[in-house]
Amino acid sequence: MNKTLYLYTTAGCHLCDMAMAIVHPLVQQQGIKLELVEISEQESLVEKYGVRIPVIRLDGQESDLGWPFEAEQAQAYLLSDQ
Repeated sequence: MNKTLYLYTTAGCHLCDMAMAIVHPLVQQQGIKLELVEISEQESLVEKYGVRIPVIRLDGQESDLGWPFEAEQAQAYLLSDQ
């Protein structure tokens, strides 16, 4: 089953660039699709994630993982759904 990992981000977010560097190798390794979500395009996303980005959320999970996180934490989050 193909999963999607959503990375909530916005333009000019240097922390989001750092998060991308952490999660990109993990999703490639596990065959998970990575989708960037620009929060500024939806007011509801700005309200939910505006002060928390970068945030990752695995498709089908209610929980998410907000910054700061390291590779080990992101890996554990990705494996928590299996």
